[in-house]
Amino acid sequence: MGFIGWIILGLLAGAIAKAILPGRQGGGWIATLILGVVGAILGGWLGSLIFNVGINEFWSLSTWLLAIGGAIIVLLIWGLITGRNKTTR
Repeated sequence: MGFIGWIILGLLAGAIAKAILPGRQGGGWIATLILGVVGAILGGWLGSLIFNVGINEFWSLSTWLLAIGGAIIVLLIWGLITGRNKTTR
């Protein structure tokens, strides 16, 4: 995948991960983009390490699942670091 593909995948994976996670996470679209790209890279690395599957094609289901899973992990870690992962009632 090219650089633009990574950015688009990272933005979408970050937005989907924010929608999946309960509570309120800090950061706007720039933070979502950065955390999503980091999450996509993390998901691709973990996928290739554990399942022997990587992020190679943009339209592959495994690419999206690994990117979203990685973005969720990164958002959870980000919430623990910043302390903004508290649910509001």
